[in-house]
Amino acid sequence: MSTETQAAASNTGQLNGVRYPLDKDARCPFHPAQELRDLQAEQRVAEATLPLGQKVHMFTRYDDQRALLGDPRVSADVSNPLHPNHVGGSITPLSFLFKDDPEHARLRRMLTSTFTVKRVQAMRPAVQRIVDHQIDQMLAGPNPVDFVQAFALPVPSLVISELLGVPYEDHEDFQKNSSTILRRTATPDERAAARGAIFDYLTTLMKSKENDAHDDVLSMLGGRVTSGELTPNDAAMMGVLLLLAGHETTANMMALGTAVLLQHPDQLALLQAEDNHAIIPSAIEELLRYLTIVHDGLRRVATEDFELADTTVRAGEGVMAPIELANRDPEIFDNPDDLDLRRDARRHVAFGFGPHQCLGQPLARLELDVVYSTLYRRIPTLALATDLERLPFKNDAAIYGVHEMPVTW
Repeated sequence: MSTETQAAASNTGQLNGVRYPLDKDARCPFHPAQELRDLQAEQRVAEATLPLGQKVHMFTRYDDQRALLGDPRVSADVSNPLHPNHVGGSITPLSFLFKDDPEHARLRRMLTSTFTVKRVQAMRPAVQRIVDHQIDQMLAGPNPVDFVQAFALPVPSLVISELLGVPYEDHEDFQKNSSTILRRTATPDERAAARGAIFDYLTTLMKSKENDAHDDVLSMLGGRVTSGELTPNDAAMMGVLLLLAGHETTANMMALGTAVLLQHPDQLALLQAEDNHAIIPSAIEELLRYLTIVHDGLRRVATEDFELADTTVRAGEGVMAPIELANRDPEIFDNPDDLDLRRDARRHVAFGFGPHQCLGQPLARLELDVVYSTLYRRIPTLALATDLERLPFKNDAAIYGVHEMPVTW
C-alpha cells in the first residue's frame, strides 16, 4: 500500500464497523470493497462515518438511492453547516453542483444548450481528430509509455479546452490543481488554494475575452456577466466546475476502461471487430456501470423529516448514495460483477440521478464513443507493460482511476 493510500485509510472514520470510503482490494481493483458488498446484501440502510467524522445514513440499494437523489426533501447546498461535505469556512461551492433550486436550475439552464446531444454530436469530427492525433503521437514516441500522460489525460483536456476557450498550453497547471482538489488526502487549505488558482486563472481569461469574444463557453459566460445575469464570481466558478469535471472524469474512464478491457480479451475483441459500431453504445453504458468512477458517494442533508427504506431520516441529518453499490445491485443487474458489453446497462446511475444528474454526460459519451471505437482497432496489440497488481490505483481520490499505467504494443 502506498504512503498516500495509507494516509487516506488512516483518515477514514469508523462507526460500528462501517466506514466510507473504503479502499478497493488490490486483488479486485475494479470491484467495490467486499465489506460494502456484504453490507448491501444485509442492509438497505447503514450508519456510516465519513473521513471528517460526519455520520450519515448510507443507502445501499439501487431503488432507494434513486428515490433519495430525486427527493426534494434533501439538499445539495454545501453551505449548510450540517451538509456531509461541509468543511467550515474554507469551502467554496463548485457552482450549481452544490446549490439547490431555484438557483441551481437558473445557473444550470445557462449551460443546457452547450451540452445538447445535437451540439455535442457536431463536435465529433474535432474529437476524432484529437483522438487520432494522440494515437499518432503515442505510436511515434517511446514504447512502453504511460497511457495516462500520453493519451487518457490529453484527449479530454484538449476537448474541454476547445469547448471552454482555454489555451491548452496551460494544461499542466489546471491538471495539477484539479488533481489537488480531488485528492482525498489534500488538506482543506490545499484544496482551497488549488481551487483559487483555477478561479483566478479563469477570471483573468474571461476578462481578456470581453473585447475578443469567440464561440466558446467562457465567452458566453463573460457575456452573461456583462448583461447582469451572472456575477463574475458565479461565472468563474461555473468555469472551474466545467474545467475540472470536463477532463478528470473522462480521463479516468479512458484509462480505467482500457485497463479492465485488457483483462477481458473476449470483451475487447468485440470493440476490435470491423463492425464494432453496433456494440459501442452498450459498451459505453456497461463500462460506466461497471467502473462507476465517482467513489466519494453522493451526499445530501435532509431539510425535513422523511421515511425511506423503513428508516426515519430527521431534518439536519446527512444521507449518502454510494452509487458504485447501486450499479452492482443484483436486483437490477443480473450477474453485476460480470463485464458484459452486450448488456443493456442504460439504467445505471454513474452520472447520478435527479436534478443534479451530470450535465456533461452527452460530451463524455461522445468522447468515450470515439475512443472505444478507434483506439483498440488502431493499436490491436495494446497491452499492459506491468502486472495489474502493480498499477497505482487512485484509492486516494474522489474520482477513481489510475495515477499511471505503462502500456506497450
